[in-house]
Amino acid sequence: MNTLDPTRRKVLKSVLASSIAGLAASWGMLGTNAYAARPESAFQAEDLESALKELFGEDGIEESSDIIVKAPDIAENGAVVPVQVTSNIPNTESVAVLVPENPFPMAASFDVSPEVMPEFSIRIKMGTTSDVIALVKADGRVFRGSKLVEVTIGGCGG
Repeated sequence: MNTLDPTRRKVLKSVLASSIAGLAASWGMLGTNAYAARPESAFQAEDLESALKELFGEDGIEESSDIIVKAPDIAENGAVVPVQVTSNIPNTESVAVLVPENPFPMAASFDVSPEVMPEFSIRIKMGTTSDVIALVKADGRVFRGSKLVEVTIGGCGG
């Protein structure tokens, strides 16, 4: 009779536990500190200025090096562009991701608990080369970080 090596058994148990935790999180069974926000009018805006107005009104936006936007310098396929946004700004309330050159610039929006430092990994569509802009609202102020992504094949129907 074959028995599993104790080390192998530990690895298998940890893989199984991680898989179950991942499924539970994806099904919303574990508590999270981020909630997908649904500002429908911002998602329907056809230009950056309109989306910003729907999101934050007429408030000014400040540049911040505390917002880190990671994305490829060159995206070979604009249909699936990985983007990671991290906010190191205390009391972050929400994070929005916009692509000004897309037909509908608003790509994502999340409300977060102010007690955490949010970090999101998402995949977005990009029609053409553009900045990927992350906007963070914290303590009633809005901050901006961005990264230029060059797209070789557009992913928004182009």
